[in-house]
Amino acid sequence: MDVIEVLPELWVLRFPVGAACLWRDGDELTLIDTGTADCAAQIEEALDGALRRIVLTHWHEDHTGSAAELAARHGAEVLAHRLEAPVIRGETAGAPPVLEDFEVPILAALPPLSPAPPCRVDREVEDGDVLDFGGGAVVVAVPGHTDGSIALHLPGPSVLFTGDAVANVGRTMLGVFNTDRARAVQSLHRLAELKADTAVFGHGDPIVHGAATALQEAAAATV
Repeated sequence: MDVIEVLPELWVLRFPVGAACLWRDGDELTLIDTGTADCAAQIEEALDGALRRIVLTHWHEDHTGSAAELAARHGAEVLAHRLEAPVIRGETAGAPPVLEDFEVPILAALPPLSPAPPCRVDREVEDGDVLDFGGGAVVVAVPGHTDGSIALHLPGPSVLFTGDAVANVGRTMLGVFNTDRARAVQSLHRLAELKADTAVFGHGDPIVHGAATALQEAAAATV
């Protein structure tokens, strides 16, 4: 695991597949996504405060894999969009992606991932809900990658957690492996309008400053 300090309050924990993010408010920590099912011990090494909540941007196993273990150990509240919650709980299966031609070899080259153990969801969120961290984290619905994908926007510190709606691997771009590309493109354009200065992604390098420009350029190049 690579630990990247993005801001004094924000770290990205990067794994072989995917990433998690830690936000600190004093001694209280919020974890956004949890990596794959073998990441809990590594994440705990980075915890230097009380893990108050876990926010899951969507149900995929590289984001929810360690959620159940961490929630049980730390008593953290688990939050996810209402459309993702039944999949995260193990009550139903998530829809597979509709692959673009260029995505087929990318997916084939990825290592197989263990399924995420079912995890409780204590609070089902909706677009526009405000979560109690980072001075008020606004839930932004970004459907397309999955039906209930969310991003989180912190207007005060001007930080955006994109989940997999956007990636920053070599360049800022629409995330891959979407269930509905047209909706995913609309979600990218919506995030570009938020004009966040800092952005962190489910896959790729964080942007410490100038994220708004990178997102706007990505949106302009994506139809």
